[in-house]
Amino acid sequence: MVRKSDALATESVSCLNAALSHLRNIWEEIGIPEDQRMQRTEVVKKHIKGLLEMMIAEEENLRQRLKKSITMCQKELHAVCQDLGLTACLPEENCTMLQLEKDLRTRLEVLLKEKKERMAKMNCLKEQDDELCDILCTTGYSIDVDVVPSIEQLDAFHAHIASLNEEKERRRAEFVETKKKIILCMDELDQLPDTSFERDIVCEDEDAFCLSNANIIGLITLLQQLEKKRAENEAICSELRSQIINLWDWLKISDEERNAFAVHMVGSRAKTLQMLQTQLQHLEVLKLQNMKSVIEAVRQELASYWEKCFFSSEQRQAFAPYYEEEYTEDLLQLHNYELNRLKQHYQAHQQLFEGVWKWEENWQLYLGFEKKASDPNRFANRGGNLLKEEKQRTKLYKMLPKLEEELKMQIDAWEQEQCSHFLVNGQNFMEYVSEQWELHKLEKEREKQERQQKKSKLIEEEMLYGSAPKTPSKRRVNTLTTPGKIRKINGTSIVNATPNSTFRCAIGNSVCFSPISRPPLSGRKPAQSVRTPGHSAKKLPRHGVNEKNKENISHLNSTAVSGASTGISTPQHNLSRDLSKVSKSDCRSRVLNSTITNLHT
Repeated sequence: MVRKSDALATESVSCLNAALSHLRNIWEEIGIPEDQRMQRTEVVKKHIKGLLEMMIAEEENLRQRLKKSITMCQKELHAVCQDLGLTACLPEENCTMLQLEKDLRTRLEVLLKEKKERMAKMNCLKEQDDELCDILCTTGYSIDVDVVPSIEQLDAFHAHIASLNEEKERRRAEFVETKKKIILCMDELDQLPDTSFERDIVCEDEDAFCLSNANIIGLITLLQQLEKKRAENEAICSELRSQIINLWDWLKISDEERNAFAVHMVGSRAKTLQMLQTQLQHLEVLKLQNMKSVIEAVRQELASYWEKCFFSSEQRQAFAPYYEEEYTEDLLQLHNYELNRLKQHYQAHQQLFEGVWKWEENWQLYLGFEKKASDPNRFANRGGNLLKEEKQRTKLYKMLPKLEEELKMQIDAWEQEQCSHFLVNGQNFMEYVSEQWELHKLEKEREKQERQQKKSKLIEEEMLYGSAPKTPSKRRVNTLTTPGKIRKINGTSIVNATPNSTFRCAIGNSVCFSPISRPPLSGRKPAQSVRTPGHSAKKLPRHGVNEKNKENISHLNSTAVSGASTGISTPQHNLSRDLSKVSKSDCRSRVLNSTITNLHT
């Protein structure tokens, strides 16, 4: 394909030929001689040649400038790539000189711009680093400011600046917080800043304080010293208050005097400390003047801790000064030492002692319910209290073994840790618990035996002397009265003479008369009769009670039979003979209910 520039060149040559031909025609027409034509043609040639040569020179100059620019761009590009840590780019093949120069120049401009940006970023980070290092009093970041940093170096530098900022904020917050505490401690101690460092902390602006590591350490050290001093003052004040309260209790100081001094019972300032010391000195003088009462008060408190710690009598008697009667300062010191020792002992094992006290309280409550359960008068209680007591007693009976098991585990762990025995009243706690249960069991057995003995004695007395009628505890029930009552004892019918009279046997509320002490029924006055309690209706007896009553009845029957075999005319014999006549009357009769329901088990 023919280039347009080639066609244009051909056209230029045609135009030149046409121009020369036109010149020749003009010269021919004018009649210019040949030699002049030659001269004139030579001028045209020279002029055209010079013009072309000038144009060629300009284009050649352009080519040289392009070559020089390419060389310079390649050189600079290589250097920039080295500075930026990049690989040098190779020129494209089949690329014209003009295009190559343009590409190299564009690439160079981009890299130079990136270099400038990196340097500017590094300078900015360097300024921040210098500022932070000045605040934190640390060395600057190690980086060459004359060399273009790589991207990795800039990232690391940026991370370092971020860490310095975080450290500055942390130290700033720590400084502010510590400064507040230092000012508070100094205020509580009534202390002013003495050194220049303390004045810099308290008086100077927070932004002006150097947040160096040494200053922060010094700040913390100062705070620790002040807190230690404050803690010492607080401990001294606390000890003084404890001594003052003890002396108040021992000396029985009135509430008015205590309230008047109450303003000094808080805080640990120097003024407060001084007032506490003055008050203690005053109480010490009173203590010396009232030594006996003070020692007696200490002994009372000592006895209370003995009770709290479950000390046995042997352990109490081991402290011999407790029983001395010569009240001296040395005796008081011995009591104070023993009291402090007991307080420490109680505080060290407070959880165990509280657990034992809880068991002891529940145990006493359980014993109280057990005692109420054996009281027959509890059935007269109304309002559901009997059911509540029974529920509480059952709950305590189930809870006590669980509590004992928990205490056993705690005591075993404590004994393994302390390598010593945990004693309650001078003995092992579980042995103490077992002993209490055993004593309770023996007490119940003893009460049971006493009831049985009392019951047997009562039966014997009733058999011998007869029993007095008891007032019924239940209300009367409105029932029809019968004209007469019949009771069968050992096959013999006994009929009441009157509807309101009855014959009572020696069981329950009935009366059995002695054959010697009572006269026959015929010797009585007509108006005399045997009175019975007004039980017109009774509940059926329980099976267990019936069985016991059957044994008593069989015992009484055998006694009655043996008494009848003697052949002596007894009042019962005469009574049955007289009453047999009355049994033929028209009055209604019934067999008397057995009185075994009145038998008390």
